[in-house]
Amino acid sequence: MSASERKERNHLASHAKLTCGPAFPDKDPGRVAAGLKAAIHNPNVSEEAKERATDRLHHMGGTEEVNTSPSTATHSTTTGSGQETSRVLGGYKATLNNEHASAKAKEHAREVLEAAGYTVERDPNVSEDEHHTHVLAGYKAALHNPRVSNEAKQHAREYLKEQGAL
Repeated sequence: MSASERKERNHLASHAKLTCGPAFPDKDPGRVAAGLKAAIHNPNVSEEAKERATDRLHHMGGTEEVNTSPSTATHSTTTGSGQETSRVLGGYKATLNNEHASAKAKEHAREVLEAAGYTVERDPNVSEDEHHTHVLAGYKAALHNPRVSNEAKQHAREYLKEQGAL
């Protein structure tokens, strides 16, 4: 867990009583925030309930910014300091490489990442061979990383075997 993730978790935990209430001290503030965000975007939830969820989320230290204009609908989850969390951006990066994601979803992910300052397209100075070498190195590193799940390590082994690199 990175320092910024620990800071965010500690910040949310310090506000857990506001959100979870004394009757539910064992609730994970991060999961509560996720539920509130889901309620805010659920079309079956009343406007009054969405407002209460937004208020509770605000009291936890997070904000939910939504631009719903038809041509530029965007969604941004921020912490109290206004920075995108790495997990959210990682999800957008994964969308770009997901064969099951729609072209519209990929375009939206590209826009969000570019707005956050990430370069979406590969550097033209990096050759295909060099890129492939970096990909293989990443999979090899995953095999030795104790924070990588067994399932991910198995996937890395399979990919490396297919590529003749294991």
